[in-house]
Parts: sequence; C-alpha cells; structure tokens
Amino acid sequence: MTLFGAGIALFALAFALFMWGHLRRLKRAEFIRDYQLPAGLFDRLEKVRPGLDLKSKQLIARGLRKFFLAYLSSGCKFVSMPSQAVDDLWHEFILYTRHYDAFCKQAFGRFLHHTPAVALGAHAQNNSGLRRIWWHCCREENIDPRKPTRLPLLFALDAKLGIPNGFHYSPNCEKLRAAGNGTAHCGGDFSSSDFDGGTDGFGADGGDGGGGDGGGCGGD
Repeated sequence: MTLFGAGIALFALAFALFMWGHLRRLKRAEFIRDYQLPAGLFDRLEKVRPGLDLKSKQLIARGLRKFFLAYLSSGCKFVSMPSQAVDDLWHEFILYTRHYDAFCKQAFGRFLHHTPAVALGAHAQNNSGLRRIWWHCCREENIDPRKPTRLPLLFALDAKLGIPNGFHYSPNCEKLRAAGNGTAHCGGDFSSSDFDGGTDGFGADGGDGGGGDGGGCGGD
C-alpha cells in the first residue's frame, strides 16, 4: 500500500470511529429524553419536598434529564449539580438501585455517582464541575454561556419553584452586586470555559465541537 493509500485508510478509519461515537451519543441522548422514571419516585420526592404539585415535579424531572444530558455531552467528565430540588430527585432515583444501574449503563456506559448539590459563589472561579454543567446546559438550550440573557432550566428551577434552601441564580449580577448583594450566584461567573485546560470545543459563537462524541463515556 502506498503512503497516500495508507493515509486515506487512516482517514476513513478515523471518520468511521467519529461517526460511530456521534451516533452512539445521539442514541444515548434519545434514551435519556424518553426515559420514564420509576413509578413511585414522585411519591418519594413528596416526602422530601412536600407541597409540590404534579407540574412542579415533572419540571424537576425535566431538570434531572437536562443534568444527565449535560453529563453525556461533556464526555462523562465531572459535573456538579446546581439545583437542590433536582438533587433531591436524583438521590431518590439512586435508591431504586436496579433501575438506576440499568439506566446509567444504557445512558452512559458507566455508573454515575451522586455528588451533593453546590452553588458557585463570586469567588469560586475554579469550580470546574459547575462551570462545565453551565456550558453544556446553555448549549442544550441555545443560550450564550458568556453573555446569558436567561438561565438554563437546571439553574432556574430552585427560584422558580421557591425551594427552601435552594440555589438562586441570575444571568448577570452586576446590578445586584452594585446594590451590595455579594452572595448572588451569576451566569457571568461561569463565563470562562477553561475547565478542561482549554475551551473544550466551545467557540465564541457557541458552535459545536466539545462534548461526548468521542469522549469518555464507556462502551455499550
């Protein structure tokens, strides 16, 4: 085989692997979006967060799917949970051990361990897990992660539902901080994409390229 022929073969192999990874991620994302949570899970959530109506619980479940999709898109890199309400539902889901284990294997090819919900403060710029989830949630919902005019669902839920001890975010906190509110959690604090030693494929125009097509999610 000539050098040119070997180069063509290597390109074809690389392209085939890329397409395989891309199609696998799309299949997994579809599975996450369509997955039906175990029966009785909302009843368990009611014991932790009493008073939520069915619509609110469904919105929290949607937020949990957004979290799982962001984890998948990241290439199954470490992500942090920014919502107390969604964290509660995630924790209850894990208690359905067989369901959760089977879900993780099909969605990610690996087990996703639970990490407690946390919020990014004004001086926590090194929190890569939260900044990563911010960028992928923004990309999922067509929001500019550097100059957001609104919040992704996962970051808006606690305030929207009035969750006690929840985390409240604002797209931009310049006015809040000018008024003396130094504890606000702000989209602008997530603006750096340097959480993987680089931009992780995120261009200034919000273009594609980072994430999970050939990333760290395990095999089928």
